[in-house]
Amino acid sequence: MPSETVKLTAKFKLKTEPEGLEDLFSLYSDIVNFLLDYAFENNITSFYRLKKETYKGLRREYPDLPSHYLYTACQMVTSIHKSYRKRKRRGKANGKPVFKKQVIMLDDHLFKLDLDGGFVKLSTPGGRLELEFYPAKYHEKFRGWKIGQAWLVKNSKGSFINIVFSEEVEVREPKAFVGVDLNENNVTLSLPEGDFIQIITHEREIRTGYFLKRRRIQKKLKTGKKRKELLEKYGERERNRLNDLYHKLANKIVELAERYGGIALEDLTEIRDSIRYSAQLNGRLHRWSFRKLQSIIEYKAKLKGVSVVFVDPAYSSSLCPICGGKLSPNGHRVLKCECGFEADRDVVGSWNIRLRGLKMWGVSVPPESQPMKTGGWKPTRYEINTLHTLYG
Repeated sequence: MPSETVKLTAKFKLKTEPEGLEDLFSLYSDIVNFLLDYAFENNITSFYRLKKETYKGLRREYPDLPSHYLYTACQMVTSIHKSYRKRKRRGKANGKPVFKKQVIMLDDHLFKLDLDGGFVKLSTPGGRLELEFYPAKYHEKFRGWKIGQAWLVKNSKGSFINIVFSEEVEVREPKAFVGVDLNENNVTLSLPEGDFIQIITHEREIRTGYFLKRRRIQKKLKTGKKRKELLEKYGERERNRLNDLYHKLANKIVELAERYGGIALEDLTEIRDSIRYSAQLNGRLHRWSFRKLQSIIEYKAKLKGVSVVFVDPAYSSSLCPICGGKLSPNGHRVLKCECGFEADRDVVGSWNIRLRGLKMWGVSVPPESQPMKTGGWKPTRYEINTLHTLYG
């Protein structure tokens, strides 16, 4: 069977901040900002060039600093500078980039994780620091996984080390694909037998509710600590609620796809660049974390040996899956083709996604010949409460 790599990041909250860690954050920030200025002034986006031109000077200035901190700083800077240049081309950045966060990028030469002991050993200019963390149940699943890079992070909630783990998994050849159409308020699945399932997520209502709550706080409290605390509080509640929703959705989708071996998703990486609707709709779509849901579906599928493909989303909800013709509106959310096909637009989207997944896999897709029904194709609908019953 072919194998693929699954990468997941685990968060470890530190119990205390050892003496010397604050100085390390400050030193690393100074180095990153120096490199950012250098990269900006010399228009450098290459890690190798930046390291070549700055390493010796920085090594002389910081002889006690483990050398790999300079490597990771160069990696961070080239990534930040590339992102800055991209945002500037779109008119979303001015001036020059500045690094303000308390974040240190670590490679596997700078730290060693001890899951049994509950600590991380970190190399610093003053020697090894032992960082104790609070153990969590989900940490146990990473036993035996390969340890990659990590980020040491300090924020208002404390200090954390976020470690990237990777695992090689066997992914079997799919017999068929489940087409998954992600929408603001539902997920529609096209199954190979011709059935359709629609899971009502209520995500739009959740996001809109928290957006309005934050806006009321912003209008009532213009400045101050209380304003910041309330915004952070409700922002975290929203993230936690949606994260729980995404994991339950992904579990259900992967469970349905296991018998077929394949999932087809739309490649939506550039969708935000093409959004040109009203200000209100633009705001809603920009708050929609579709890519996060896709990434959760992808890694959960691979861990179960299910293949995932990403297909071109163009016209997936406007072309007939029977004959390929242009569909026309025929009532609320219903589309109709001259060939006689009629269906809900989300059904059309998931159907076309499934067919494109098959084509990407090299399968010759014949014209569909399912019997037409008066009123069009309609999916079986499940409320999100079904997922709470199954997985809550």
